[in-house]
Amino acid sequence: MDGMPHDIPAPDTPNPLRALSLERLRRRTSMKWRTYPEDVLPLWVAEMDVPLAEPVVRAVREAMELGDTGYPAGTAYAEALAAFAAERWAWEGLAVERTAIVPDVMMGIVEMLKLVSGPGDPVVVNSPVYPPFFPFVENMGRKVVEAPLGADGRLDLGVLEDTFGRLSAGAGRPAYLLCSPQNPTGAVHTADELAAVAALARTYGIRVVVDEIHAPLTAPGANFVPYLSVPGAENGLSLLSASKAWNLAGLKAAVAVAGPEAADDLARLPEEVGHGPSHVGVLAHTAALLEGGAWLDALLRGLDDNRRLLAGLLAEHLPAVRYTPGQATYLAWLDCRALGLGGDPAEVFLERGRVALNSGIPFGTGGEGFVRLNLATSPELITEAVRRMASALG
Repeated sequence: MDGMPHDIPAPDTPNPLRALSLERLRRRTSMKWRTYPEDVLPLWVAEMDVPLAEPVVRAVREAMELGDTGYPAGTAYAEALAAFAAERWAWEGLAVERTAIVPDVMMGIVEMLKLVSGPGDPVVVNSPVYPPFFPFVENMGRKVVEAPLGADGRLDLGVLEDTFGRLSAGAGRPAYLLCSPQNPTGAVHTADELAAVAALARTYGIRVVVDEIHAPLTAPGANFVPYLSVPGAENGLSLLSASKAWNLAGLKAAVAVAGPEAADDLARLPEEVGHGPSHVGVLAHTAALLEGGAWLDALLRGLDDNRRLLAGLLAEHLPAVRYTPGQATYLAWLDCRALGLGGDPAEVFLERGRVALNSGIPFGTGGEGFVRLNLATSPELITEAVRRMASALG
């Protein structure tokens, strides 16, 4: 195809994670590649080292050629998401009439929490969890309350019930911000776990808002269950997006979905929120969901290969590091406490090994002594990253 960038994979490319050289990646100007000096290998922030799926490139190119760069309109994104959910998760309950386009998942979370809670109200999170949950919730005048995960990196329903019970005895309108799948542990919550969450939320009068941005990124054998699909979750609100699975963070757009009993809440979303998403972003996300399935499947195979590779490399070079491959996401949560590097091993790996990982500390309770490694890169760079991490111990 004339004008096609050279780093767009052919339709039969088996693994987009193997498509780009380090030299080409270093030409990128995004956060992952410009935060640290060039001698640092960046395996931290959630950007993938992949060329974009061809349908996404085509949709954006056609928009540029048409001058189709105005304001977003219509329900094509939500319709594409509903079709994807039906095909991938056997979920027929994503009703387009109960959706809204929002600027991105985190801004959508803020807007959903505004709908179901008030200033000063508590918002429960399961730490360790995606670090922006903390400042975003606090900057909107809510109070973060941690209900830590269990030692297995999964939801601890007993801790959650104790927390809900304590909050329900107070004033205000408590909310629960659930990360599903869980970032950073990669846990995919089961239908039974989510139904138990919904039952607890009903019992204690807690409204649930769910971040499901990693939903398409499940490993083989793991089945993502949409929160709104389980019994009792009818008053929940969910945020979904194609941004993580197709590497579209710079093309802003996400979808807020309301359960049947939350439709009136979503209807109160201020009109100006719908002015925030990028129209080009909406076009790109829609194309990814409708036509990017083969590319996504190739990515998922590559990520599964990388999980096995990382496990083997750690066993050989850093056997004291504990790693349980996640059921979802392209992120690895590494327990480095046995290395004797203190509370922030990422700092040591950066200074001595020149490899950038996420420190576990900003993830909240349970994060000290851990690092998060981004697996969405080539096997060669993962191998080099582990080599550098091992060298940092010398």
